[in-house]
Amino acid sequence: MIVRWLINALALFLTALVLPGISLRGVVPALIAAAVLGIVNAVIRPLLLVLTLPLNIVTLGLFTFVINALMLMLTSAIVPGFQVRGFVSALLGAVLLSIISALLSHLIR
Repeated sequence: MIVRWLINALALFLTALVLPGISLRGVVPALIAAAVLGIVNAVIRPLLLVLTLPLNIVTLGLFTFVINALMLMLTSAIVPGFQVRGFVSALLGAVLLSIISALLSHLIR
């Protein structure tokens, strides 16, 4: 679990380096943001997925990207030192974060 948390923190840090609309002010905010994002994804995201299921079906699952972007924006609102500027940055950041996290997880295994 700790390894997964560190992988997500590193993925979040790398995402902030690549995208100009996402900023992190150091390692500690990255670790806190990764923890908060994990909690938000575990608690709030499933509820939103159930509530938006018809919309998600109509869009063939693409609305999940919007939900992921909203989770990233919510984390940004909670964690000082982590900022997401705008919905487009959050959407691109959520996609990039998923890709980087998957690649890092694959490399660790």
